[in-house]
Amino acid sequence: MSPIRVLQVLASLNRGGAETMIMNVYRQINRRQIQFDFIVNENKDPYDYEKEVRELGGRIYPAPRFTITNYLPYKRYWEQLLMTHPEWRIIHGHHTSPALIYLNAAKSMNRVTIAHSHTAGGEKSLKSMMKVILRYPLRYIADHLLACSTSAAKWMFGKRGDSAQIIKNAIDINKFIFNEIVRNEKRREFQIEEHFVIGHVGRFQIPKNHQFLIRIFKIITERKKDVRLMLVGDGELRPAIEHKVNELGLADKVIFTGSRSDIPELLQAMDLFVFPSRFEGLGLAVVEAQAAGLPCIVANTIPTEAYVTDQIEEVAIDASADIWAESIIRHCKGNERKSSTEQIKASGFAIEETVNQLTNFYMEQYKLFNS
Repeated sequence: MSPIRVLQVLASLNRGGAETMIMNVYRQINRRQIQFDFIVNENKDPYDYEKEVRELGGRIYPAPRFTITNYLPYKRYWEQLLMTHPEWRIIHGHHTSPALIYLNAAKSMNRVTIAHSHTAGGEKSLKSMMKVILRYPLRYIADHLLACSTSAAKWMFGKRGDSAQIIKNAIDINKFIFNEIVRNEKRREFQIEEHFVIGHVGRFQIPKNHQFLIRIFKIITERKKDVRLMLVGDGELRPAIEHKVNELGLADKVIFTGSRSDIPELLQAMDLFVFPSRFEGLGLAVVEAQAAGLPCIVANTIPTEAYVTDQIEEVAIDASADIWAESIIRHCKGNERKSSTEQIKASGFAIEETVNQLTNFYMEQYKLFNS
């Protein structure tokens, strides 16, 4: 019997919250039973997860980037695609800005439709407001509403979010267990053996607030000489952040790793995790940092579902850079790494639990579809 093929609709296959969550599930799910295919925006360069998806048996289809002005061509693309792929019984939409179009097309062809919220906020811009408007009908169109947190459910689906199913952005806990040997290897690789390392993982986009983080770090360096800042990730704002770092004379103290596949190992090399995001659907990187035994200083915008251990310290997002710096400096004497494996499991962030949850969900929908 051929596996059930579920279409995952994403903006990209780069390392982001939604993409990482789906890949964590994809690696663990029984692919003889359930197989994933992917729709992503057209991209000239290979996506971070593209090679792995193909190795796991997934198919990738590049869609035109939705710009509102290309509404009709985008709609025709989806209608033609769905007509030529009747094997896709379930359409799982993570890329929600254009979901109004593709979920409507899928419903008209009697497919099971899912809208999945991975965010709990947006930028204050005309473009962001247009996305809010486009997402509003999803709460009435989709057959099923899913979200990574209660905050994400409420933000995208309003009162209907109360009935949304929460699917936690779970992780493979074993990959993050603290290992002194790995820590020492990574610290040698980046020549940071003798330094206190402040870390951050996230794409260089406005919500992650890198500009503010650099301001905070500048204050810290004026008081502590042996600190380094490790920024893991890539994105369109990276050149601007690199320019700011050079402008402030911090080039020898800030490490830009780029997009990496060894994030669990890089977390071992850090001493403190800082996450001043403007908004998050969950903040998967914070859960990963706690799994690695790192103390975390995070903005009060992070959903409380991500507060898994007692290693979290919250600072107001609108607090000054000086206040943030003071909170960080208090940790610069060093911290004992604690195992948080049992706490992560108890909070439902073990990947096995999410895989079982989604497997049962997909199987149930497939049976109902064919009944």
